[in-house]
Amino acid sequence: MKRIVLWLCSTTTAVVLLFSYHTSTQGSGSGRPAGTAAAAGVVSTGTDPAATPGPSAAATAKTVVVNGPAVSTPYGDVQVQIAVAGGKIVKATAIAYPTGGRDSEINDQAVPILEQATLDAQRAQIDTVSGATYTSEGYRASLQAALDAAHL
Repeated sequence: MKRIVLWLCSTTTAVVLLFSYHTSTQGSGSGRPAGTAAAAGVVSTGTDPAATPGPSAAATAKTVVVNGPAVSTPYGDVQVQIAVAGGKIVKATAIAYPTGGRDSEINDQAVPILEQATLDAQRAQIDTVSGATYTSEGYRASLQAALDAAHL
């Protein structure tokens, strides 16, 4: 929990305003700890023989791994990494998302749904997971930026 204290003083009265707000801490689990977002953009390129079926090395597809930016939500950052081969998303992974307490309960269910929806839709226009609105919105924004960087 973070607190901001503001003192306003005049000659006759003093006013103290105390604002506090909840911030999730990201702990163990699949989510990356707060403040350690991975760099956005192309992470690696290479070939993946499993990406495109075929009998020869000529049939292998170039795989590009791209990180979207970390998108701030009221409960913590959400960041998506995609792997693209042959113009198709072959893997989508939330590499940062809020965890700890209730956040883990929500996101341990929501993140796999978002990742699978990405593979199914092959775009960022995926449905919001009920009960995980902020995570869904952050995921879509990071995913769209990753898709843009991958030129999809």
